[in-house]
This record gives sequence, structure tokens and C-alpha cells, in this order.
Amino acid sequence: MDSNKVNPKIPVAQSRRKFIAATGLVLAGSTLRLQANPLSFLFAEPIIDIHQHTDYLGRTTDQLVAHQRAMGVTKTILLPSGRPVNSASTHFGVGNGLQAKATGNAICYGVAKKYPKEFLFGANEVPDLPDAVEEIEKYLKLGAPVIGESKFGVECDSPEMQKLYQLAQAYNVPILMHWQYGMYNFGLERFHKMLEKYPKVNFIGHSQTWWANIDKNHIDQTVLYPKTKVTPGGLTDQLLSNYDNIYGDLSAGSGLFSLTRDEDHARVFIEKHQDRLLFGSDCTDITGHIDNCFGAKLIAAIRKYSPNKKVERKILYTNAKKLFRL
Repeated sequence: MDSNKVNPKIPVAQSRRKFIAATGLVLAGSTLRLQANPLSFLFAEPIIDIHQHTDYLGRTTDQLVAHQRAMGVTKTILLPSGRPVNSASTHFGVGNGLQAKATGNAICYGVAKKYPKEFLFGANEVPDLPDAVEEIEKYLKLGAPVIGESKFGVECDSPEMQKLYQLAQAYNVPILMHWQYGMYNFGLERFHKMLEKYPKVNFIGHSQTWWANIDKNHIDQTVLYPKTKVTPGGLTDQLLSNYDNIYGDLSAGSGLFSLTRDEDHARVFIEKHQDRLLFGSDCTDITGHIDNCFGAKLIAAIRKYSPNKKVERKILYTNAKKLFRL
């Protein structure tokens, strides 16, 4: 039977009314599905954002949710701050809230529970507080897939940080570290010793000093955002090449600029380290639009510089899915 022919037993007007009613129900159903789960309807390819914060410089939760959806992100890991304290490790309060008014474990946990399909929560604490391990372990037991963002003024091989590495090993979760010369996590030049001492721990490098040191000619560590062409073989490049338990978080301006400062190098670097690079946004805007959003710009850069679709999907999704066991 030809489905395009009208059944002669049904009046034409009645057929039209039924068609219009049925069409309306389909459209209404689509709208309801879109409202209930906007991501499944809009984005064919999932993206995992491993680096975002709650209340980042005053951005509300509603704005954060809309921002992540606008970028096309389907799963986001919220990285909490430690509690606000007046200590040397927070530069006597300067580093509280990750120096960005970000909020802590309980807030990240609450947002993730409110939006369980879209958000996960990390676990964090100021490492030299007496109960730091207990506080982090509390949220690891609740299901946090990562420790961090560890952004404190401490030596990378200090006893306090090594306790966190041991905790990461015990719970089989990675630890994400913010490297910023003179401010947060001191001793990148010695960090290879920690990679060797804790081979079962997956570390994630992030921020200015981490990405500046992809360049072999990066000598002045006070320069946090170098703009020159990149000579391969810098310290970060060596660590990613020589150790299987270190990853690179491409988030924020530092990650974006590490790619855009030298596009030719970016293409080679991405292909070389394709199994160890992760997408994160770590951006503060509220639109998620490429005009003013580091995260959106990073997604575009990864797509632009990746040698093929498979590598692009690794960085935007597969590597994180595997590392965080999602």
C-alpha cells in the first residue's frame, strides 16, 4: 500500500485534524525531552570538561549550568577550593577560594547531586591542615573521582603533599596540581622524583608554569605567559614523554596560549601527546561563547590542531573517560 495515499474511507478534513493533532503531540514531546535533558538532543558528541569551579568570581550555579551547556559540554568535574585559612600555604589568605572566590567541597557536592547527569565533584583541602587527609577522604568515599585542584604554596615533595599522593593511590584517583612559579606548588624541576616514587598515581599538570615549560628555551620562570615560538623538549614536554603517570590539563588561558602561541608546534605536540592531554575550561565568563570564553576557544583549538577526528575525541572525551573511570 502507498503510504502517501489518503484512505478514501476517512474524510479529508478529519485526516487533516488528526495529522495536525499528532504533529502537535510530537513537537510537544520533543520540547519536553529537550527541557528534561537538553544535552542529549543538542549534542551528538559528548565532551568532558575536567576543570570548572562553583561560584567562580561570583558566577551563579544557574549561570554555570547554562555556560557548560552553551559550550556543548556533557559532563563537568567541579574542582573545590580548600577551606579559607590564614596560613603560609594560602599566602595568608590570598589563595583562599583558589584565589578566585571558588567554593569548597560541600558546594561542589551539592551541585553535582542536583545535576547528576551533568556534574561530578572533586575533593580538596589545604594540604598542611591537620585534618586535610580526613576531609578529602570524606568526599572520596562519596564518589569524588579526583583530588584537586591542589593550588597551595607548598613544596611538591613536602610530607603534606606526599600524604595526598598516598591517598590518591589508595583510592585510585588522579590528583590535579596548579603549577605557578613563586605561588603554588614549588619545585617542578624536582617533580620527576614524585612521579617515580608514586608510579601508580596519575598526576595532572595545569596552569602557567606547567604550560610555559613545554619550551626548551623557557629560562625565566617569572614569565608566566610566554609568547615566543616553542622549541620542543622543555621540562613539561620531557615529563609527558618519559612518564606514563602524568597528564596535561589544557584549561584556562595558560593551556590555550600554549597552543595558539605556535600553531605548528601545537599540531606536533597534540599528536605526540594525544593519549595524555585533557580538555578543561577553567573559565569565568557566563556565556560559553567563543567570542569571550577560554573553554569554547580551547574546544575550537583542539579541533583545529588535532591531526584527525580520533585524536580530537581522545582529548575532548576518551582520555578523561578512561582516566576518571567514568
